[in-house]
Amino acid sequence: MRRATFLLSKDPVTEHGGDIALSRLMMQLAREAFEVRSICLSKETDVAPDVVRVPKPKVDAGLLMKSMRPTRSVVHGRYDVDAFRDAIDASESDVYVAEHSYMAESFLRSSKFGSPFAINTVNTESQVWKVTRGVIGRIEAPRILRDEIRVARAADAVGTYDADEAQMYRSKGVRDARWIDLTLEPAPQLDLSETAKRLVFMGTRDWPPNQEAFKIALEYWPAISAGIDGAELCIIGAKAPGAKDPVYPAGVRDLGFVDDLQEFLGTCRALIAPVATGGGVRVKILDAASKGLPVVGTSAAVGSLDSIFELPTFDDTEQFVAECRRYLLDRTAAVKAGGRIYELNTARWNDRVPHSTVEALISAPLTSTLG
Repeated sequence: MRRATFLLSKDPVTEHGGDIALSRLMMQLAREAFEVRSICLSKETDVAPDVVRVPKPKVDAGLLMKSMRPTRSVVHGRYDVDAFRDAIDASESDVYVAEHSYMAESFLRSSKFGSPFAINTVNTESQVWKVTRGVIGRIEAPRILRDEIRVARAADAVGTYDADEAQMYRSKGVRDARWIDLTLEPAPQLDLSETAKRLVFMGTRDWPPNQEAFKIALEYWPAISAGIDGAELCIIGAKAPGAKDPVYPAGVRDLGFVDDLQEFLGTCRALIAPVATGGGVRVKILDAASKGLPVVGTSAAVGSLDSIFELPTFDDTEQFVAECRRYLLDRTAAVKAGGRIYELNTARWNDRVPHSTVEALISAPLTSTLG
């Protein structure tokens, strides 16, 4: 069987978050057609099956100074690690897959450059920096975008989690840029028939777009809950490090992590995602669909998943608020919407659409090289 080696910025065994969750899913699906290995940056030193761990560099002034080269963005410079390149040099694989554009840097300096190679961009880092990191982000964003396009042009195939992003790469001369229309394996379907007037916001807030959306949710909540007795918004996910607790409007509970997410989501009427800065991983939407939880989201939150799950999007504040109120006031509407999104997700999985998508992306560099 052919071997595929994934190049990861996080440890697939011990770390969590939307990006590494989908990386694990990518590797799970790839195993149906490939023998899968990974090389990752990690704080762990233990031996793990099929995983080569490279010490993750600490973020300090020295690393930042090293990363600030005239020809390289800080993000891409940070992940250009000599020890990671050495691990790639020591590996044997039929095809390499970088998860995140910046994880291509060490590969491009390795002796394996020229082997079949694909990139899964995961998210457009340049867009995130431009919108969520202030003056420094606006300065650095064009440099990150330049790096993202440069490494994409060096790859045999590029996958994105957003169709518009794939089109952007094609417009920049990337020969094979495609949308990875990945969805999750169906979980047991939630029974929403006895839910209270509760909505949920999910997102790890150390990711700036999630922190931004969290603040918007709090801003919207008084209008969403106005006049609805017992209306509740629950916040799930870790807080942004160092962030001060905001003033929570009445009816908002910040729960952090819950012991049983499946059980808890079964007490909610819908997931709300008032995301302003979108692109890339949309695990919260995929997770809701896999369980049968309705979604109220902006176009930035839903992205290309709107066509898959027949999801309307609500970028207008009044429309967003009205849709949230509809679910709070009408349990039957929540039950119907949850059933439909679950049905669509299950059908895609049973038709093996995600499986075929992943295999096609990883196989593309092999076909390109042979051609």
